[in-house]
Amino acid sequence: MDANWQPVQGSNPPDGVDPSAPAPAGGDWRAQLQPEARSRIVNRILETLRRHLPVSVPEGLNELQRIAVRFEEKIYTAATSQSDYLRKVSLKMLSMETRTQQAPGNAQVIPNQNYPGQG
Repeated sequence: MDANWQPVQGSNPPDGVDPSAPAPAGGDWRAQLQPEARSRIVNRILETLRRHLPVSVPEGLNELQRIAVRFEEKIYTAATSQSDYLRKVSLKMLSMETRTQQAPGNAQVIPNQNYPGQG
């Protein structure tokens, strides 16, 4: 397991995912990742997207689902190991959380008390 890997705060690896499991001998690490585990990861990504990109119509939810699936597939394909896969997913979700918290729209606006023209 990658010593630097940390799950997103408040989460654990999904059932069926053992980040410390060695890659199968002579095989790809993806062979031991159960499809249900990938589905749970896609659902976690979807929930994160829904928290930060609220949608009010079914078409919007379908689009978020497609985004979550593409996002997971991209990381799944690029990852070099199961721990790398989990680390990349966690880091991307954490960066989404961080960006949302730092977004200018979330900052409290204090009106300018010295507006020229007030007299």
